[in-house]
Amino acid sequence: MHLRLGTRGSALATTQSQHVADAVVEAAAARGVDLEVGLEIVTTHGDTSKASLVGLSTTGVFVNALRDHLLDGGCDLIVHSLKDMPVEPHPRLDLVAIPVREDVRDALCTTGPRLEELPAGARVGTGSPRRAAQLRRVRPDLEIVDIRGNVDTRLGRVGDDLAGVVLAAAGLSRLGRLESATELISVDVMVPAPGQGALAIEIRQDAEPALRELVSALDDAPTRAAVTAERAALQVLEAGCSAPVGAHATVTGGQLRLDLRVMNASGSLQLNEVARGPVREAAAVGRAAAHALLGRGASRLMGAG
Repeated sequence: MHLRLGTRGSALATTQSQHVADAVVEAAAARGVDLEVGLEIVTTHGDTSKASLVGLSTTGVFVNALRDHLLDGGCDLIVHSLKDMPVEPHPRLDLVAIPVREDVRDALCTTGPRLEELPAGARVGTGSPRRAAQLRRVRPDLEIVDIRGNVDTRLGRVGDDLAGVVLAAAGLSRLGRLESATELISVDVMVPAPGQGALAIEIRQDAEPALRELVSALDDAPTRAAVTAERAALQVLEAGCSAPVGAHATVTGGQLRLDLRVMNASGSLQLNEVARGPVREAAAVGRAAAHALLGRGASRLMGAG
């Protein structure tokens, strides 16, 4: 049996997709099925455009081409970074598995100084409005620079025109580059993006039951509950990738705790909401937290400088 797995072509995307492919093969072997999984590289608009990610605010900029390839029969399953996915379900695809989540934290990569040790005026690069706002909140004396490019491109600028860059710890870990991190920033200081550190596997709704069973074996219930709460909050806030919104849910036993934060672009103003509830009501917990922030002016805050 042979499966085709659709993925973006970056080093990070192919590495994490290969991890998924290996896990599917292992799940098949446990069921006595001899399986091969090959990667199908798909180029997305987000990969080819040189514009700022803020300028590419259309939801799904890294996702739509993969979905089209899957729907056209070019592959059997696709892998995304969950934080890149639109929150609305696709009418013809199923999010069949969300594997165990990696480290949710953001990583500061410098030539040595930690965040609190960087000199005033130091230039720190990020392509994320959320990271930029939270950096400005804790270090308003830094110069935050909007950057694009793959992990190696961004790291290559450290010590050159930038004092540091902020990247997802999960991405560095998957690439075997975690030693590049000077500091893993606490979620109390920099709350991650909804879904950060998690992967998402989609298949067609009309996929063969055998494929659905194999891939669904990779699903991790606590991870799915946590990201369900985070993404439900994001959906209520109607916030896309260009909005400075952070969400971090944790699961302990059968209970879920969600820390939701909305800020203005400068990071000078921030609204926080902590919500709790049973894991089985993860989406409701997320929606409740978001509605609480909307009632306190979150929409105006997200549009403010």
